[in-house]
Amino acid sequence: MSKRSRACEFSEKARQEIIKRDKECIFCKMKYHMPPEEFTASGGLQIMHFIPRSQGGLGIPKNGALGCIYHHMLLDNGRDTREDMMLMFQDYLVRHYENWNRKELVYDKWHFLR
Repeated sequence: MSKRSRACEFSEKARQEIIKRDKECIFCKMKYHMPPEEFTASGGLQIMHFIPRSQGGLGIPKNGALGCIYHHMLLDNGRDTREDMMLMFQDYLVRHYENWNRKELVYDKWHFLR
C-alpha cells in the first residue's frame, strides 16, 4: 500500500474519534430529506470522506463524518442533492473544528516527506 493510500484511509483511532463525535448519521441528525420508502436503507453507519480518497482526501477526523448507507450513497451519487449535502457537511465540520481548512484535508506528498 502506498503512502498516499495509507494517508487517505481512516485509522482505527480516527474512526473511533469520528464515531464518538457524531454518534449517528450527520444528515439524519439534521433531518435531511429522506423518503419513507428509503428508511430501511439507512441501516448501518459508514464513515464518509468530505474530500474523497480519489482526490487525495486524508483519513483524518476533520475530513470525515458518520453517514447512514442511504445518505452516504446520496452524497456520492446524488446529482441534485450533492451540492446541498456538501455545504451541510462542510458546515458540520466547521462547527466542530475552529481552524477547519479544506486545504489541510488533501494529501500532499511534500508535507509527508518533511
